[in-house]
Amino acid sequence: MNQINLYDAKTNLSSLVDRAASGEEVIIAKNGVPLAKLGPLPKQQEPRKPAHALGISYIAEDFDALDPEIATLFNDDTL
Repeated sequence: MNQINLYDAKTNLSSLVDRAASGEEVIIAKNGVPLAKLGPLPKQQEPRKPAHALGISYIAEDFDALDPEIATLFNDDTL
């Protein structure tokens, strides 16, 4: 387990995250006092499932079809 000061952690965050993702744990210290530990998360065993946050369970076949009335508004030369 390595200890790194806060300034260096901010400067090298991307590489520290890569190290943590590969299994290494890093202690982040401020003025020599350990404050936080950066480490790997457990591997996900199954794919993520949608949360249905909007409650949408069906999408119509033509949901992205062009609306002729709106198309006429955009193609009107008098605007």
